[in-house]
Amino acid sequence: MRLVLPNPGLDDRIPSLEDLKRMDQEEGGDRPKWDNKAQYILTCVGFCVGIGNVWRFPYLCQSHGGGAFLIPYLILLVLEGMPLLLLEFAIGQRLRKGSVGVWRAINPYLTGIGIASMLVSLLIGLYYNTLIAWIMWYLFNSFQSPLPWSQCPLNDNGTGFVPECQRSSTVDYYFYRVTLNSSTSIAESGGIHWPIVVCLLAAWTVICICYIRGISTSGKAVYVTAILPYIVLAIFLIRGLTLKGAFTGIKHLFTPDVNELTKPTTWLNAGAQVFYAFSLAWGGLISFSSYNPIHNNCMQDAMILTGVTGFTSVYAATVTYTIIGFRATEKYDNCMSSNILTLLNAFELPEDSITTSNYEAAFTYYNSSNPDIVRGLDIKPCDMQKLLSEGVEGTGLAFIVFTEAITKMPGSPIWSVLFFIMLFCLGVSSLFGNIEGVVVPLKDLKILPQKWPQEALTGLTCVVAFIISLLFAQHSGIYWVTLFDNFAGSVPLLTIGLFEMIAVAYVYGIDRRSFQLWHQYLTLRGSMLLSFFWPESPV
Repeated sequence: MRLVLPNPGLDDRIPSLEDLKRMDQEEGGDRPKWDNKAQYILTCVGFCVGIGNVWRFPYLCQSHGGGAFLIPYLILLVLEGMPLLLLEFAIGQRLRKGSVGVWRAINPYLTGIGIASMLVSLLIGLYYNTLIAWIMWYLFNSFQSPLPWSQCPLNDNGTGFVPECQRSSTVDYYFYRVTLNSSTSIAESGGIHWPIVVCLLAAWTVICICYIRGISTSGKAVYVTAILPYIVLAIFLIRGLTLKGAFTGIKHLFTPDVNELTKPTTWLNAGAQVFYAFSLAWGGLISFSSYNPIHNNCMQDAMILTGVTGFTSVYAATVTYTIIGFRATEKYDNCMSSNILTLLNAFELPEDSITTSNYEAAFTYYNSSNPDIVRGLDIKPCDMQKLLSEGVEGTGLAFIVFTEAITKMPGSPIWSVLFFIMLFCLGVSSLFGNIEGVVVPLKDLKILPQKWPQEALTGLTCVVAFIISLLFAQHSGIYWVTLFDNFAGSVPLLTIGLFEMIAVAYVYGIDRRSFQLWHQYLTLRGSMLLSFFWPESPV
């Protein structure tokens, strides 16, 4: 016998299947509906597959044993991700409400779960659209040759290059000084950086236009924003495989270190990545599934999305590491060439007497025979593994590693435009789910007048979000983005997910007759899966 907490009035709050049929007929064209199943799947794919698949998953693979990380990730993708995904699909489709309405229908005291999801979606959407603003800045500046981050700018009197740029690198200088003009700390705001304000305004304008009528307009946009990234990734994969060092990068990514499997942090990070990859507990998936017909097979949807998400993570990581391998090989070759030239000049050797193949032997010989001379030379350590591992997480991957690698490619402006268009599409399609997770709960909470049209509600939400986002347009904006990234979408999401499971298992009651009839009506076998994963407890 399973524990179910007292929940008086539940049957009165949960519509029966007959009620759902009648509501469908009465609502007619009032409630939004998907044009077709493909539109719904593409919207969910666009929401789940975001920028993190390009820059977070590859970093986790590299830092947790390469191919060994794929084992816990794929296991938890099925054991953790798919059941929670099915739960959100099922509860949204069954109750036909947003994240607030769903949990309030189960029990009014659970309304806080929906409000928490709404707030997390808002906070994540704020800094996520700031990343899109940065992407738009780079995209706008990619339509020129040479690319502005390919060389240091001249100083004020035009007699040389800016010293700060020469001390770091061209891509670092362009990102931190030109794009963001970062201050030294979060406490030093430095005022508003107006180029980013303009990009933020453009980013929120795009989101507002695409989502102005809810899924009626965003559902059309996903045909481009959800499909185009896969095409661009395929182009980059083909191009990447032709670059020198591409297979070195892929080998580095997939070479397994099985010792990592014994570390709890590997499994913890794999579980967290699954949670982020599915965009669980944000509220958007619940809202999206509520627009489905009552006969929709949500079990099949969960399986499709699980497969697509897992494939995309591995696919994007492979593409990413072809570029990282190319960049690392370029830097390694330059390092070796510089060291060889230094030895040749120091010991006045013939030009081809030291090559890459015999460099180690030559360096060992001269270091043992003439240690004082070698010690005084500017010999730099050339470590391929270190070069493959540096700067591959988050903004460092997109705005520094990739931009540097692109400058080495022939026709670099074309590749830059393609790359940032891909990131832009990934970001925008994810933002549709975030905005959905804010606008629909606002309707359910009846905070704003119910007679307001969808256009007014969307416009007001985007205007308010833009004003708050000016926090990230300060010179200290990158510190605020990092702060939100580390805390807004981590523990809060895990906490909301836990309470969602408790609500279904203990408050709603997973063995309720209405739940089983609903599964039978949808011709699913999801109840078996749910019973397997939550036999006694949601934990």
